[in-house]
Amino acid sequence: MKMIELSFEGAQPPIDGYAPGGFRVAGQFIEGAVLLSARGVQHWSAGPAPAGLDMAAAEAVISAVGDVDVLLLGTGAEIAPLPSGFREALTKSGLRFDVMGAPAACRTYNVLLTEDRRIAAALLPLPAASGA
Repeated sequence: MKMIELSFEGAQPPIDGYAPGGFRVAGQFIEGAVLLSARGVQHWSAGPAPAGLDMAAAEAVISAVGDVDVLLLGTGAEIAPLPSGFREALTKSGLRFDVMGAPAACRTYNVLLTEDRRIAAALLPLPAASGA
């Protein structure tokens, strides 16, 4: 198998990894939901599950991402439907978005960064592991 090393040369940092409860970006662990765009990396005040996404969460995404080709929406461990009000707000704004599980969104985000695409990601974390 041929291995290809990815190169991240832009100002926008790649996602180093994800774990239950948060994401590692540029060597720093960010707990909870996160927004990544050319405008920077910031905590996203969104519910821990897609069902909790509301108008405030949509407005935060719209104002944070700026002008992008596509927004990747990571809905936690698995792909999940977006609440209709949240989806409608993003659609009305003209923002193009793709919904997928957070692990797939992280991988896709990094690949698109290497292609110098104007990309943003709004990611809900994987649920914390429950111990018995």
